[in-house]
Amino acid sequence: MTDSVKTVILTGASRGIGHATVQRFSDEGWRIITCSREDVPEHCKRDPNWSHHIPTDLSNPTDVSAFVERVSEIIADQPVHALVNNAAVSPKTPYQERLGCLNGGLDGWREVFELNLFTPLILARGFASALGRGAKDGGGAIVNITSIAGHAIHPFAGSAYSTSKAALSALTREMAVEFAALGVRVNAVAPGEIETEMVGDEYEPLINRIPLHRMGTPEEFAACVFQLCNSDFSYVTGTEIFVTGGQHVY
Repeated sequence: MTDSVKTVILTGASRGIGHATVQRFSDEGWRIITCSREDVPEHCKRDPNWSHHIPTDLSNPTDVSAFVERVSEIIADQPVHALVNNAAVSPKTPYQERLGCLNGGLDGWREVFELNLFTPLILARGFASALGRGAKDGGGAIVNITSIAGHAIHPFAGSAYSTSKAALSALTREMAVEFAALGVRVNAVAPGEIETEMVGDEYEPLINRIPLHRMGTPEEFAACVFQLCNSDFSYVTGTEIFVTGGQHVY
């Protein structure tokens, strides 16, 4: 890798908006280091920019620590220009209901918060020095992926997921202040209805509440994440951008 190549670390990379975001950074010539529970699609292994994928269970603190250690070995004293905290979970109860206030056990809530809130914090701490070096090299950005469900009741989200994302929004603001001392910017992107393999027919009625009258594409979402890591946005921090087609204004 030459000194001019920027590096991004991204979680939850194997499918959906995470996979589309990897593709956008690759198209822009960034070196990409990722993790997810699953392996990446076979054709992606031929992408020369996608240099490392480390299968990791980010809901397990031991695995998270091992991921930080492995990536730190890979990058050595090189800078990291961006960290994208995308991995998240929205589990169902044994009755196939989203985890809410009146159903499911509290252990389920703790698992949701472990991945959706604490893992982004641990990764940001773990890569803080490398991101600080990235800030001196024209980068240094963290993007936390939140959700429209963290700001309004969503019929398919569940209370555990929604409150974890609301907490991540608040954490983003706090991190923006503290990481500014390192020159690192911290922002969030809140997706609405993005058309991925996880969206079913039950989402169709929601389109009536989207001013643009369509779902977003993973590529549109990825473009927003990339721009927040771009030097054109070097004075933007502590911000949460809604990629919802206007759905959040209702």
